[in-house]
Amino acid sequence: MGLMTGTGPLSLAAAGTWNFDPPAPGSAVYIEPTWKRVRAVIEGQAVADSSYALLLSESGRQPVYYFPRRDVRLDLLTNSARRTEDPYKGTAAYFDARIGDRLENDVAWCYPQPLDGARALTGHLAFDFHRMDRWFEEDQEIFEHPKDPYHRIDIYPSSRRVRVSLKGEVLAESSRPMALFESNLPLRWYLPPEDVHARLVPSPTVTTCGYKGRTSYYSVELSTGERVLDLVWCYREPLTEGTPVRDLLCFFNERVDIEVDGEPQPRPETPWSRGAKEGEA
Repeated sequence: MGLMTGTGPLSLAAAGTWNFDPPAPGSAVYIEPTWKRVRAVIEGQAVADSSYALLLSESGRQPVYYFPRRDVRLDLLTNSARRTEDPYKGTAAYFDARIGDRLENDVAWCYPQPLDGARALTGHLAFDFHRMDRWFEEDQEIFEHPKDPYHRIDIYPSSRRVRVSLKGEVLAESSRPMALFESNLPLRWYLPPEDVHARLVPSPTVTTCGYKGRTSYYSVELSTGERVLDLVWCYREPLTEGTPVRDLLCFFNERVDIEVDGEPQPRPETPWSRGAKEGEA
């Protein structure tokens, strides 16, 4: 989520309005330097390690790191026959990577002759984020995608009274929630476990947020015996941004009824309206 994704101002579903037509997917291209040391690691080897990487952001897409060729282990790469065309960046040429006995086909790419709007990518290579074993910004491991520098998380203690119910059954009540405001996402209420009355059943579902960390889930068993899957989550070992909500419990406000200071809150419509796995957050 951020400038180009989610409900960001240049995303496909902007929460606000412009006085011009929003850009089509991929048509807004923004390239900027990052001063972070960025590493892509596979089989324990850094195939790219740079303090001079570029961050490419495109409307409707997650950002991508591009590394100067001098900071890439070109000895581990061989040219691939694959080529793809992008109307805003040009023709992409691909590379295979071999590390020991492991071969990753078409795992990296570059634009040998980028179009005018993407000239800054000349002499740079990108890697498929999900086919690397690990990624680091400085010495902090990152997950799911590069962090968007325009994504923000603000977490505040609150004295507002939050009441959570489902099908008329009260699941939680708290006057000491933590309010988590995150770019392009609904307000989330994180509650102390002792203020949650629902019967929680640990779930095997695990997802990862690139900003807050690995998420553990619980299903809720209602008094009728009905089990609502993956309705609650928490962060047991959050990344730095999520530290204030460590071990607190949060309900999908897309799937329950929430009152704040006695006022019913609308259920937001998001990818998580259909369950935890739909949104992978």
